[in-house]
Amino acid sequence: MTNPFNYKGVLSPYMKAIIRMKEACGQTILSTKWTYKEFDEFTIQYDLTEPIITKELTDAWAATRLNDCSRTLHGKCSRIAQLAKYMNEHGIKSYIMPLPKCDNDRAFIPYIFTETQMQDIFNKTDLLLRESHRKDDPIVSIPCLLRLLYSTGLRITEAVSLRNKDVDLERNMLRVGTWTNTKNGEERLVPICTSLKDNLLKYLHYRSMLPIKGITATDHIFFVKLNGEAVSSANVYRWFKKVYTHCGIAYRGEHFGPRVHDLRHTMASHSLVKMIREGMDIYAALPLLAACLGHKALTATEGYVRLTCSEYPDLLQQCSSLNNFIYRKDDGIE
Repeated sequence: MTNPFNYKGVLSPYMKAIIRMKEACGQTILSTKWTYKEFDEFTIQYDLTEPIITKELTDAWAATRLNDCSRTLHGKCSRIAQLAKYMNEHGIKSYIMPLPKCDNDRAFIPYIFTETQMQDIFNKTDLLLRESHRKDDPIVSIPCLLRLLYSTGLRITEAVSLRNKDVDLERNMLRVGTWTNTKNGEERLVPICTSLKDNLLKYLHYRSMLPIKGITATDHIFFVKLNGEAVSSANVYRWFKKVYTHCGIAYRGEHFGPRVHDLRHTMASHSLVKMIREGMDIYAALPLLAACLGHKALTATEGYVRLTCSEYPDLLQQCSSLNNFIYRKDDGIE
């Protein structure tokens, strides 16, 4: 089994050393592993050749973290600063970045795309053209990958970590977490709808034309660049922003998006709307949505009730009994 945390950049020896040290102390460090994976991918794209952390490097990395809320960014910066401290202790003079301000809540409001906007986004992705002759262009994967994110609600890290083995088109399901690629470190099954299956088959048809050895192997990464390498989260962030900008959707600024992660919020809201309008009791709908999203508890999913009702006021009456149970009237839901 391929290790998703097999870092390859020039800072990888120090990252691996910190992880070994923390694991030896019995710490749960999945978030640290993911932060270092992101930072490792960035150092490779940055063409970092000398094993040293500079202010220029951390500033350039921080500028790419547009999808992170203040709490998430604070945690990631803390881990990068810890890496720099460790390197300093071992004779590698590195810049220890100051930690950004951390808001003590998660009260950001996700951007919920309308169904019309989503269709426009899909239409624009089908018209994408290569901008260069780089062999590491991810354009072959972007149209299908964006559809998968909206259809399934997967986190971007979960989607780009999928292997061929995880995409079961005979049973119409995705196995998420078989490569330790989930936020909670747990496996789950996610259904594939008919339209997504058609797009996955179309993607596989074009992917099969790439002259990449072993691209159909069970443990090969599913979403690839033209050279057969894995598509990174940063690749998706860049292309997604380009697509929705072409659709006339304005970027609202750092930490306000739209973000790639907002596709997950949009999927959750649209799914709730569909289930409620088809007559499903919301008490039955929430556990189904929670299972699909990979939430450990319903409390992580309940926020979508407020979000959905704010975007679709006509559903407010149908959601009222659950809203009154979850949120007090002085919280703004009546």
